[in-house]
Amino acid sequence: MEALAARLSRLDSEAGGALRVVMFYDTLMRRRVDLPALARASAGLAECVTGIRLHGTGRAIRMSPDGGEASATTPPASTTAPITLDGEEVGTVWLERPGPPGPLDELLLDRLAIAATAVVERYGPARTTMADPALVELVISSDSDEAARARALRLLGFAADLPIRVIAVRSRRPLDQVGGLICPARPVKAAPVADVGVILATTMDPARFPAGVRAGIGAAESPDRSWREARTALRFTTPRRPVVHHDDLGVLALLAQVPQDTARDNADVAAIARMAGTPEDLDTLDAYCATGSLRRAADLLHLHHSSVSRRLEQIGKTLGVELTEPAGLVRARLALTVWRLLDD
Repeated sequence: MEALAARLSRLDSEAGGALRVVMFYDTLMRRRVDLPALARASAGLAECVTGIRLHGTGRAIRMSPDGGEASATTPPASTTAPITLDGEEVGTVWLERPGPPGPLDELLLDRLAIAATAVVERYGPARTTMADPALVELVISSDSDEAARARALRLLGFAADLPIRVIAVRSRRPLDQVGGLICPARPVKAAPVADVGVILATTMDPARFPAGVRAGIGAAESPDRSWREARTALRFTTPRRPVVHHDDLGVLALLAQVPQDTARDNADVAAIARMAGTPEDLDTLDAYCATGSLRRAADLLHLHHSSVSRRLEQIGKTLGVELTEPAGLVRARLALTVWRLLDD
């Protein structure tokens, strides 16, 4: 192989350099180096700061060409490449080269990413988003003791000192896709538990939930309590409000504790149930309750405000409340919310 590299370098310096890069990483992989050693060797080869980050830990490893850790400041990466395991992006490698990328930077990063994947597979646990449902259930169960919960979190790749937020999800999209979108800086783990998708994360961006996903977000306290809150918040989601934080529910969260038989027997809730057979009336009431304004509801429904006014007048008669009065609007909002919670 060395003789071939020498012959190629005489014919084409770039081809010879490419072959040396490949041989360099093949040697590192045979030596079974860890990620810091891999980053250190790559920085020396590239002659610039080189970085590796696994989404499962969120920690960046940055090495300078002199073999030491790079300074705390992180300049923009000049070139990046994903670390991919089982078809999922589990991390990133990059170069911080001042000036334009070198002719072999793309190949170097490609081989670095392959070597980093081998390290992840060897030293595990794998930093993929999808997790063993049994471990996730152990984390969120109220029956787990703290020692078992802490061990499960370690096996999932979460640091002991990081708070965990639990998210309950209903989605036709694969859970790993949802987790990757809302937690681009991860760590994040996901698994189906019973009839709900569970996402565990240390940080997340609610604005990144894709269309069609319903999500309830628990508080970042104990995972078992966060799970209960996430399930409750999920029950309050609607097409117009697909993502709900439990903290934002306030006193409304108490409605989830109303026994279903008691809720069904309430006159206002029963009236909403009867009206549900007329989708346009239900949609009009929902828009009005969501906005509290006839004109804003009309904008939301793409109707003239006079048409919405006539509908609301008829709906008010059906419910037996005056919707234009504050007390009537509150009653309608509560009745609509409780009706949605039935059998959810």
